[in-house]
Amino acid sequence: MKKLIYLMCLVLILSTQSWAKDVKKVQVDVLAKTSSSWNGTPLKSYAKGTPEITILKIVIPAKTKLSMHKHPYMNAGVLTKGQLTVVTIDKKVLELKAGDAIVEVVDKWHYGENKGDTPAEIIVVYAGIKDKPITIIKK
Repeated sequence: MKKLIYLMCLVLILSTQSWAKDVKKVQVDVLAKTSSSWNGTPLKSYAKGTPEITILKIVIPAKTKLSMHKHPYMNAGVLTKGQLTVVTIDKKVLELKAGDAIVEVVDKWHYGENKGDTPAEIIVVYAGIKDKPITIIKK
């Protein structure tokens, strides 16, 4: 039994070392890691229900202001192109440029605006619940 455990440990060590050689080529940059949204509000607990992850690429044309809206579930994204201004109903403002990450406000009315001359592109990941909307537009 000890020989088997020793052999398993040896195989694990050798396989880890070969994998580690490949890892040296990989670069990992943490773009966001937080327990609060961009305005400092603590994130809510995960919602109950069947989880559903949605990943969207959203392109906002130049000189375009989105409707006031809110997200009932946590989401985070990275602006990949252009610039974007996010404004909450209480006038808190976040200015984003390409490469910036955002952990969005949850259940708070806000809008995004591309004041630039080129389209803004953002990739957003939503941690939602199956068959529930991830965005609610203010009427």
